[in-house]
Amino acid sequence: MCQIIESLKNRIASVIGQSRVAEDPWHSKNTLEWVRRLTRKPSLALQIAALGHDIERAAGDRRVRKEDFNNYNAFKLAHAKNSARILTELMTQCGIKDTSFIDSVRELVERHEFGGTPEADILKDADGLSFFEVNLPLYYMREGWHEALRRSLWGYSRLSPRAKELAESIVRAESPGVKKLIDRTKRLTQMGMFW
Repeated sequence: MCQIIESLKNRIASVIGQSRVAEDPWHSKNTLEWVRRLTRKPSLALQIAALGHDIERAAGDRRVRKEDFNNYNAFKLAHAKNSARILTELMTQCGIKDTSFIDSVRELVERHEFGGTPEADILKDADGLSFFEVNLPLYYMREGWHEALRRSLWGYSRLSPRAKELAESIVRAESPGVKKLIDRTKRLTQMGMFW
């Protein structure tokens, strides 16, 4: 089983490495790092889900597009389900036969945007924290202030109270624009304003 899992990890990294979003490979690994910080003994399913939760962003013509949805939550749900579908196919291609393991990974990836179970909540927080640590600085440069603020509000509002504290502490001082985004996001969220 260990060789199959290593093969799966390499395949996930290879697919995500093809993403047009430069930070996706780093975000994948960083999400796993956050999972390991947030829980003492993450299950193997949770670790694989952390690595592959956004795999559909590298799926070319199979990728869901935000502009095809009139609601951002609907887009994120479709993204999560599509990532779960692609990761399930990849697990099968790598020779994983344990259907309960496959089902656990699939369910975690399907829930990574909104949580709903203890492990899915950890993955949601890890994904959100990695967004603030890895993605936001590049997202801000690529998309501009308004879109980065909108995305920050959405992401911050879904974090647990513990993860919100961690998100505030990881903002790097050398990125004053991002720090300002986090400060504004926190103030607007405290005022009850969400995306």
